[in-house]
Amino acid sequence: MALTAVHITLVGLYLLTLGILTVYGMHRYVQVYLYCRHHHKAPTPAGTFPELPKVTVQLPMYNEMYVARRIIEGACALDYPREKLEIQVLDDSTDDSAQIAAKCCEEMRRLGHNVHYIHRTNRQGYKAGALAHGLTQATGEFVVIFDADFVPAKEMIRQSIHFFTDPNVGCVQTRWDHMNRRDSLLTRCQAIFLDGHFMIEHTARNRSGRFINFNGTAGIWRRKAIEDSGGWQHDTLTEDVDLSYRAQLRGWRFVFLPELLAPAELPPEIVGFKQQQHRWTKGQVQTAVKLLPSILRAPLPLRVKTEAFFHLTSPAVYLPAIVLSLILFPVWFVDPELFTVSRSALVAMVIASFCGLLTASAGTFYMLSQKAVGRSQWRTVLLVPFLMAIGMGISVMNGLAVLEGLFGRKDTEFVRTPKYGANGPSDWKKKAGTYNKKKLSMLPFIEILFGVYLAACAIAAIFTRMAWGTAPFLIIFSFGYLYVGLLTFHGRWLANRVQPLPQR
Repeated sequence: MALTAVHITLVGLYLLTLGILTVYGMHRYVQVYLYCRHHHKAPTPAGTFPELPKVTVQLPMYNEMYVARRIIEGACALDYPREKLEIQVLDDSTDDSAQIAAKCCEEMRRLGHNVHYIHRTNRQGYKAGALAHGLTQATGEFVVIFDADFVPAKEMIRQSIHFFTDPNVGCVQTRWDHMNRRDSLLTRCQAIFLDGHFMIEHTARNRSGRFINFNGTAGIWRRKAIEDSGGWQHDTLTEDVDLSYRAQLRGWRFVFLPELLAPAELPPEIVGFKQQQHRWTKGQVQTAVKLLPSILRAPLPLRVKTEAFFHLTSPAVYLPAIVLSLILFPVWFVDPELFTVSRSALVAMVIASFCGLLTASAGTFYMLSQKAVGRSQWRTVLLVPFLMAIGMGISVMNGLAVLEGLFGRKDTEFVRTPKYGANGPSDWKKKAGTYNKKKLSMLPFIEILFGVYLAACAIAAIFTRMAWGTAPFLIIFSFGYLYVGLLTFHGRWLANRVQPLPQR
């Protein structure tokens, strides 16, 4: 009797987790539909400025020894009248990066560029605090923001500034491109993840009249919109998403320009990628807790509220994904006769499994995104299992981030993503000793343990021919956990083995 109760609990948990994933999977199909219906509605400026306005470029950075010079020089190379362009280097560095950035700023000033080096002695508010501090000294009517891993396109400001001739436009976001896309399986998958976010999600939301978010970099803000919306706040780890929703609640309109590219460096190693994903996930959950009640109460169309709900709560799917991966095999294997006892239970299982397969929408979603950016969608098919695997592999880290966002400390440190200015697939390994020397946590051990467990389940499913239909998913999930866990150890080994290169 007790054993039967365990089985019933497993089945109920299976149906619940699969049901949640099904709902969010169906939402991806909605995004695909909205993209196909609205992607042709390209925005156009309401007019042109008779005289170009004053623009401030903000470059927030922290210990960016390998890319500080590149981003400063790139900002100075922007095609915009020098008398109308102010550049702020907002540097919170605590290492030799500060000297590198200050020296570069001095060189650019001698060449006639209006560059200000602003160095804080503390990281109060982290990136949001640096942006807010810089804004108090800025002279521009509009503010361009670039993170240190970006290389600004020279025409970026000229091709986007005229959208602000519409007084209701508060922000213009450009699309990220990826300089090191081809370096490894990890960077290829990251590029596809981000292409899906920008090309499908952003385009679908923006052109169908729903809210989008500024992505923290490679965009322009109207200064008045920032100030009217409460300014940069640092009570979440995603200050960009937070300000975006507050601005749109105030009535400011956003414009997304997918044709205007902003090249950037993807994290080449798994530790940096996991840190980035943890920060984004936790920050988005914090933003949901902070703003979702206000969004749902606001006098907004139902479609806007619904999309905002799915967007801000989407990280929550990591928790049922973890549970599903761990119980997938036991549910089907432990007692197959359970499903012959109750026809309704069997029907429910079949329907739920069918819905799960039906809403395995990653293939459709990412294939369409690659077609939209002009890449082969059929090659993407071969990478879909790896996309699913890596998504599952980081689920433990992101699942913890979800719980921290809901119940954890509010004063979590803003952990920057290491940037290496890499020139080639292996160049970053020569510089890895600069970062990631913190004590190794238990997470990679857990990830590897999950991977070994799921590999054993896959072997059992194949050789016993019981629940053999779960084997492909078990193999994918096992690979994901092992890939992420083992690469984490490899990254830590590199960090301890490699000595930092001399400062430039």
